[in-house]
Amino acid sequence: MAAAARLRRRLLLAVPWCWRCSPRRGGAAGPSAGQVRAAFLRFFEERHGHRRLPSAPVRPRGDPRLLFVNAGMNQFKPIFLGTVHPRSELAQHRRVVNSQKCVRAGGKHNDLDDVGRDTYHHTFFEMLGNWSFGDYFKEEACSMAWELLTEVYEIPRDRLYVTYFGGDASLGLSADEECRDVWLRLGVPASHVLPFPLKDNFWEMGDTGPCGPCTEIHYDHVGGGRNAAALVNQGNPDVVEIWNLVFMQYSREVEGNLLPLPQHHVDTGMGLERLVTVLQNKRSNYDTDLFTPILDAIHKGCRAPRYQGLVGDADVGRVNMAYRVVADHVRTLCVCITDGIYPGFTGAELVLRRILRRAVRFCSEVLQAPPGLLASLVPTVVEVLGDAYPELTRNANQDIINDNEAAFLSSLERGRRIIERTVQQMEPSTNFPAEVAWSLYGSLGFPLDLIDLMLEEKGISLDSAAFNELALEDAKRKAGGLQAGQPGNTNTHLDVHSLAWLQRSNVPATDDSPKYAYRLGQHGQYEFSPCQATILMLYRDQSLHKEVGAGQRCGVILDRTNFYAEQGGQDSDQGYMIRLGQQDVLFPVESVRLCGGYVIHEVTAVEALRAGDQVQLFVDEGHVTVEQLQQVEQVVQDLIQKNEVVHMAEVPLTQARRVQGLRAVDEGYPDPVRIVSLGVPVENVLTCDSEAAMQTSVELCCGTHLLQTGSVEDLAIISERQLVKGISRVIAVTGGQAKEAREVGQCLATEVDSVSLRMKQRITSIPEMQNLSKEVGQLTKVVANAAMPQWQRKELQTILKALQRTANTAVKKLELQQAEKAAQILLAKYSNQPIIIDTVPADSLSILMKVVNQLCDKSPGTSVLLLSPQASGEVLCACQVSKNCVPTFSAADWAVAVCTQMEGKAGGSPIVAKGSGNARGMQGALTTALEFAQSKL
Repeated sequence: MAAAARLRRRLLLAVPWCWRCSPRRGGAAGPSAGQVRAAFLRFFEERHGHRRLPSAPVRPRGDPRLLFVNAGMNQFKPIFLGTVHPRSELAQHRRVVNSQKCVRAGGKHNDLDDVGRDTYHHTFFEMLGNWSFGDYFKEEACSMAWELLTEVYEIPRDRLYVTYFGGDASLGLSADEECRDVWLRLGVPASHVLPFPLKDNFWEMGDTGPCGPCTEIHYDHVGGGRNAAALVNQGNPDVVEIWNLVFMQYSREVEGNLLPLPQHHVDTGMGLERLVTVLQNKRSNYDTDLFTPILDAIHKGCRAPRYQGLVGDADVGRVNMAYRVVADHVRTLCVCITDGIYPGFTGAELVLRRILRRAVRFCSEVLQAPPGLLASLVPTVVEVLGDAYPELTRNANQDIINDNEAAFLSSLERGRRIIERTVQQMEPSTNFPAEVAWSLYGSLGFPLDLIDLMLEEKGISLDSAAFNELALEDAKRKAGGLQAGQPGNTNTHLDVHSLAWLQRSNVPATDDSPKYAYRLGQHGQYEFSPCQATILMLYRDQSLHKEVGAGQRCGVILDRTNFYAEQGGQDSDQGYMIRLGQQDVLFPVESVRLCGGYVIHEVTAVEALRAGDQVQLFVDEGHVTVEQLQQVEQVVQDLIQKNEVVHMAEVPLTQARRVQGLRAVDEGYPDPVRIVSLGVPVENVLTCDSEAAMQTSVELCCGTHLLQTGSVEDLAIISERQLVKGISRVIAVTGGQAKEAREVGQCLATEVDSVSLRMKQRITSIPEMQNLSKEVGQLTKVVANAAMPQWQRKELQTILKALQRTANTAVKKLELQQAEKAAQILLAKYSNQPIIIDTVPADSLSILMKVVNQLCDKSPGTSVLLLSPQASGEVLCACQVSKNCVPTFSAADWAVAVCTQMEGKAGGSPIVAKGSGNARGMQGALTTALEFAQSKL
């Protein structure tokens, strides 16, 4: 009979595959990850009546505290917190199942630094989950979980252990014996049912809010009839948690006490990666088919040995770690970019930028892969995950990865050389100088964890305490400088003895007249001329030096400068200097001071600096302006029109080094090297003392170049962003793509003009103005993402920003006018009565609240509650209580009483509150409103 029942259940599920989880390693490969995922979803949907929902995007909706969606329950928080709108689709859910895309990197849950070091940490993972919102509870949840694991997935029962909450005397909570007894009734041996304390088996959403005991299911990878109960929750890799079932039955209040929830919920989560590892009889997540196709693709695209699954000291050269990092990170990049999170400079975008740069670095330096490997893995990721998340097949963008990789590779190479040179000059058994690390962090955009990792590979540690001190100094400087009474920066304030020595030695004062050598350009932008100077002396630790070693922070005294020194209430300039003939090393200038006629530039010596060194100074300017972008395009257009010949020739490397203006030549180039010269024959730029190369573009390149510039046809810059201070990177398209970009730009400009004209018309309808505001918002998004000329994008964005402000102001003004009109009518109707309760037409809760505010402002002793029925069947509620009536009379309590009568919800403060409900209960709500008010007055 039992066998027949089992067969019926299997047939009902219509599972078209079958496997057995072998108790020994090396058995059958097991089901694919796609089959495992599908079985989970179909089990709960078809067998147990759950509604299958798609994964939410990994960008959180309506929760600014989260960088990424990091658990399956995130999208259901409004249900747990009781804030879900009663008429929303979310409020209708009772049983739900899904597979949720999750990212844990940055913020409270951060696995980024651990990824690659072991075989189970990930930044992106899939969370299989089933939920009950006020429907089933412990008995059903445990029974379903046990049935799925042991009967559908056929995991041997003797390998499974379950935990339950063992109670907490300090909170007055007894052990969850109800849960324990459920497991025992399901046939789990008592020796496999284990109690654990609060930290292991009591789940809380936050400091306050829904919480409750949980039960976890653990799997013993070893098996063989042993009892592994002592290894559960001990961090042993052989015994791992695979499923967590949370029973939300309490609410933690602000005071810390627990109150029972009116409705009980179930929230379960099971990591797909771990489950597939179990069912495919593996010991590493990276050995499953969720990762092996990506690892194979990495091997094909790099010059490293095949992945072997090694960790720790056995992983010589960290090759296997690199494989895991790249495989994990490219999954995260694909999912995040698909869901609209792009590498950037703040929040989730900044974390994604760190993830991308970490992956690029492992590709380039450890796996010895050519540029573009990371983006080339996108189709493989889509192949692995695309069936489950079809949005990946539509939106995965390789260009974004390639663009960001190219931007970082140049900085990475420069940073690597700086680290190499610094390490060579360091004394044995010393920490890496914090000043050099700070320069890498600040000027080249190196994430701190990447610096740590690169140093760790060399067996060197960063002087973290000194680095944190520099970060604190920088934060203080940005926050407004040092407080009164604190000593100033000792590297830019010459002490009296050093100043006297300079004067006695006839060291000339700094000529700072070049600071005024700026002009207003043709298109209104300020133009600063670079300035060449000689280092006269270096100043560090209140003494003068003729040389400062790499990594040291110091003051640089120059014979001339174009930097403005802090004085007269004006902040100093910032920028950077480079040593002549060494353009690839930047010395960021962080502050500038004037002391006794000498201008001292505070820099971090990323390499040794000496008196007599010649440097070139560059003052930071803003981001590239619209006019500058147009100028760059015009320069290229002129060259295209001239149809210049592109000259190419191979020459000895020693000869190439003599070409004036050529970017730094290092050992990375072959000998002979190929020179490409635009419009000037190569033999001319090689002529001794020739300045021909200074008048055109001359590069070392082995690329297949056009033979004449006219072949470019057209060029449009479609993207621009600042890489480091003073250096911006542009992306351009040519030929037909450039023409298309201009057509898109023109089209969007026409649409913006149309909206501008309509905005100037006299609009008196709030919905009409709100629609126009939405149209501006939609246009803003389109303009931000379209492939169009960047100068035009900036122009349109400026116009749209102004239009959005105008629309928002107009909406507020119209709402105020409507509110004033309604308030006047009600004041005339109720003149000076202590309570006003009525219904009024209002297009939104915002307007209704304004009507209430107007009434109370004009009649301070009156308490007001207004209802506004909507065409949708919803009723809006807003109220305000006279301050004279508080605390006896609370607006929040008033609104709750009224909205509860309408089967709705409300909230607020003792003075003002708002809410909503159903029109069916409106008449009863008006009666309740009056009775409640009368009982309080």
